[in-house]
Amino acid sequence: MYLNTCLRLLHDAEQRLAESFRQVARGHRAEADLAALADLLADQCCDHLAELAPLVRRYREQPTDEPERPPLAALSGVRSGPLGLVRDLQDLYLLASFVAITWTLLRQAGQTIHDAEILHAVDWCQAQTDEQLAWLRTRLAEAAPQALIAS
Repeated sequence: MYLNTCLRLLHDAEQRLAESFRQVARGHRAEADLAALADLLADQCCDHLAELAPLVRRYREQPTDEPERPPLAALSGVRSGPLGLVRDLQDLYLLASFVAITWTLLRQAGQTIHDAEILHAVDWCQAQTDEQLAWLRTRLAEAAPQALIAS
């Protein structure tokens, strides 16, 4: 069983997503709405980490031969200008998409083994991750015209 691999990947990705939301919030302070909401979304990711912690502890003893390779890295910095904002939001979207699909994988495993604790965590966290993705899509659509045409 490789449930521990999925949990570890999800934990690491949520951590990277929180860090990346915070970087975007700091790096794009001029976009007041973005900065405030990105900080809030980072807090949600930290809440997800707290939900995952007992599951990671419970399933950590399972052996795995999965290579240690992070699927996506946190943002290493932010870009400037309108196109930089769009590219930073795209990076956040990619990372949030990985988180979302990994929550889906965890749901499938939780249903298969009838683990109520996993299913409870997935219900709450996946819904918030889906909202994060919806916000990112909307914010990208708002930022794209200025970045791609007007600049």
